[in-house]
Amino acid sequence: MKPPGRILLVTGKLAEPIVKKYGEGCGVFVTPVSVAAFLTPEMIVRYLKKAGVKGGDYDLILIPGLVRGSAQLIEDEIGIPAFKGPRNAMDLPVVLRAIKEGFKLSKERPADDLFSINGLNRVEDIRNKTKNRRYIEKALKKPWNVLIGNLPAGRDFPARILGEVVDAPRLGVEKTVEKALYYLREGADIIDIGMVAGETNLDFIELIPEIRERLREEGFNVPISFDSLNTEEIEKALSYADLFLSVDEGNLEGLVTEKPVVLIPTNQKRGFFPVRPSERVEFLENLRERALDLGYGTVIPDLILEQVPHLARSLTAFHLYRERNPDDVLLAGVGNVVELYDADSVGMNALLAGIAKELSINLLLTTETSAKARGSLRELRQAIDMNLFEAPKDLGFDLLLLKEKRAADWRFKPAEEIIAAEEKPVELEPVYFRIWVEDGKIWVNAHRGTEAVLTIVGDDPNAIIDTILERFEISPRHAFYLGRELERAYTALKLRRSYVQEVELFPDFYSQNQKEK
Repeated sequence: MKPPGRILLVTGKLAEPIVKKYGEGCGVFVTPVSVAAFLTPEMIVRYLKKAGVKGGDYDLILIPGLVRGSAQLIEDEIGIPAFKGPRNAMDLPVVLRAIKEGFKLSKERPADDLFSINGLNRVEDIRNKTKNRRYIEKALKKPWNVLIGNLPAGRDFPARILGEVVDAPRLGVEKTVEKALYYLREGADIIDIGMVAGETNLDFIELIPEIRERLREEGFNVPISFDSLNTEEIEKALSYADLFLSVDEGNLEGLVTEKPVVLIPTNQKRGFFPVRPSERVEFLENLRERALDLGYGTVIPDLILEQVPHLARSLTAFHLYRERNPDDVLLAGVGNVVELYDADSVGMNALLAGIAKELSINLLLTTETSAKARGSLRELRQAIDMNLFEAPKDLGFDLLLLKEKRAADWRFKPAEEIIAAEEKPVELEPVYFRIWVEDGKIWVNAHRGTEAVLTIVGDDPNAIIDTILERFEISPRHAFYLGRELERAYTALKLRRSYVQEVELFPDFYSQNQKEK
């Protein structure tokens, strides 16, 4: 698309001030419709023709992103190229700047969707390049890349995620496969079978081939890693897994294998762990040399990423090791940092992935054991994708889930009469409703007295409230209450939070000081 000079922005009456504010330098055509989202291409054609707009008057027409239907009709009828702009007028400066830089808009999709699609397509291009057979063969000749099962990893590949199935023997095959499939669909590259500390479960290890086959049947031919400190278990698993975690000084001599192993700077038998970064690095370097002398094929060091208040010293150890050993493939367990900090996981996973990029840590181990860590695999995958670029900013996709990149300036001129809201008493009604979430759906029981007379299930609050209104006579206030609770349940589902009826989803954190004043 040639960068246009004269652009006409189409909008509704209510959004006129905002469009004029953010569409500086463009012509603004205000239709007689109040809400721009209610416009259709046919209506826009009619209004433009009535106003005498014709081919040659402008180089490009930009219609609101929320308009349903294609802008092609407008181009055909008016004779001016027409495309969809952003959903929100506040994003006009970004879209207009992108147009000048040659960004291709769509006649069917809102411009803000295209930014996300474009960014994700660039990610896919990078990943596809690293899947090319010749690229892999060439990369694996370099010392800073290794092969884990059928998966290449190292400096020339995106960071790989290990999703740990914690205490797999206690879960059994069925639940282990279920958890593994969930991790793979969330973005894991390797499934880590976590054994039970202090136990010996040799029979379960013999079931690893079954787990692998079950994953293949679902389309996931991925490496299996094995996580145990039990020498007997590791020896048993050598024939079944592709990668072995937690090899240390205490079991080093009894587990020699050509398969990749993760070496950690400890001696679990003696309870030894060097806390000072320099000592930790030297200990692990010596251990690595001993492992190679013993005949280990591929050694992947892990300096052990500790939780706060010891995070800084462990990062120092990783940094020091990387400076001294630029070619080694490294692993870090980021899950502990997230699990042992009572804060939202998304920011921590983003930052840890960024640190991993800076230190060229090539394998990241995580899990989703606690409720606060739900979504960590997906968050980590998105963060890794963002770090495929020079800077994780302005990519068209992000990890801004609860915060926003730009504050919305969404307000209108008040009416002449302004009154304060006043709550009225609520009257009891013969039917009441109990709402809960389960299996990715919203469930609603309608009660008369103590008896549940009907259950409604769905994932769209509008569909559920419409169904309720078809079946039951309830007051407008009751309907509003249900709409509010259903939307709260829907938000809980989207954020993978639990939901309890009439309980706020979020703490009253940011407004605390304001209320105290």
